[in-house]
Amino acid sequence: MTVYPAIDLMAGSAVRLRQGDPARQVVVAQDPVSLARRWEAEGADWLHLVDLDGAFSGHPCHLDLIGRICGAVEIPVQVGGGLRSLADVDAVMAAGAARAILGTAALQVGLLEEALARFGDRIVAALDARDGMVVTEGWQCTSRASVVETARRLAAAGVHRFVYTDVACDGMLAGPNMSGLAAVVAASRVPVVLSGGIATLDYLRRAEAAGADGAIVGRALYDGRFTLAEAVAAAAGSG
Repeated sequence: MTVYPAIDLMAGSAVRLRQGDPARQVVVAQDPVSLARRWEAEGADWLHLVDLDGAFSGHPCHLDLIGRICGAVEIPVQVGGGLRSLADVDAVMAAGAARAILGTAALQVGLLEEALARFGDRIVAALDARDGMVVTEGWQCTSRASVVETARRLAAAGVHRFVYTDVACDGMLAGPNMSGLAAVVAASRVPVVLSGGIATLDYLRRAEAAGADGAIVGRALYDGRFTLAEAVAAAAGSG
């Protein structure tokens, strides 16, 4: 199972939010490029990068910074946040992203299919959920779509990989929604990356046992709950 250190961008810095609330942010690094190099040096195989300003505004806001981060490391970077059109996906790929993560846009008829036709397995769908329902527009709107039914539908449409986040767990260090993860894994039958709430190494082991293909870790790393090397070892079953 792959461990993805999270770098969330807001106003040019790397920040952490709680439950996606921009009013509850903590700056973890003034220089996200150096932060990306640090995670690579500490053993990351991938980086998970989110343009939070883009997620809230509906269009990418940090393409230049994303490009500098992708150019500063040799490991692949998956990028999300505000990718609401095919032009946005083109732009983030041109900036150096190995994968583009579509959230709100993944629910738009036609756009997902076009992105999959052009980029194949480099397209990831974000399944962001609150109380089992999909949330969109930077987690500000709750849809009427069940996250499990959406996972099933998007997998049938050709999505190769999901990132599943229970918004209530994000940034809270109170544990991920493991039952929600298991339901999404069972419904989609494609690789699922878990995000939100991972506070201990044991949660990484449990996520792997529940069928997760990867886990995104943010606040626990920044708070020093464990090191990236310890997380990678736990995810590999050797720690």
